[in-house]
Amino acid sequence: MPEYYAPTQDMQFVIDEIAGLDSIANLPGFEDATPDLVEAVLEQAGVLANEVFSPLNQPGDHHGTRIEEGVVVSPPGYAEAYRQFVENGWQGIGKSAAIDGQGLPFLVHSAVAEMWYSSNMALALCPLLTSGAIEAIEMHAPAELQQLYLPRMISGEWSGTMNLTEPQAGTDLAAIKNRKYTSPGASTR
Repeated sequence: MPEYYAPTQDMQFVIDEIAGLDSIANLPGFEDATPDLVEAVLEQAGVLANEVFSPLNQPGDHHGTRIEEGVVVSPPGYAEAYRQFVENGWQGIGKSAAIDGQGLPFLVHSAVAEMWYSSNMALALCPLLTSGAIEAIEMHAPAELQQLYLPRMISGEWSGTMNLTEPQAGTDLAAIKNRKYTSPGASTR
C-alpha cells in the first residue's frame, strides 16, 4: 500500500500566497492566524497524517470493524490514533473559541482535514462526521443543547454520526429503478 506524504509546503504556499492569509488574519477573531502559527499547525497535522493515520490503512482494510458480543471492535491502532487526535485538540481547530475550539480560520481546518482524509479516509470519517454535527448544532440547536453537546464533541468525548432518512425517502439506492423515457420525435442514439 502506498505511503502518504502530506504536501505541507504546497498547502502553506496556497494559504499564504493565493488565499491571502494576511487578509484573513486581519478579520476579527483570526488575529492569531499568523504564517508561523499556520506553518506549525500544518507541519504537526502532516506528522499525524504521515506517521499515525497513513500506516493504519492496511490494518484497517485487513481487519475491518466488527461487532463482537455487542461491542464495536475497531481495527488495531484506530482507537489509539483517535485518542491522539483528540488529545491534541484537532477536532476543534476550525471551531470558534467561544465554543471551546481553537478559533483558526476554516481555511486552515480545510487544509489539515484534507491531509487526514487523504492519509486514511476510514479513520478520518469519525472527525469528519463530528465536524458536520458540530456545525449543525452550532447553527441550529438551542443554547441549552449547544452547551450540552458542543464541548463534549469538540473535546472528542462524543462524536457525530451520519444519519440518513428512511429508505422510502430515496436513500435506499438498491431500491432505485431506472427507465429510459423517450419523448416523441427525440433521437434515440
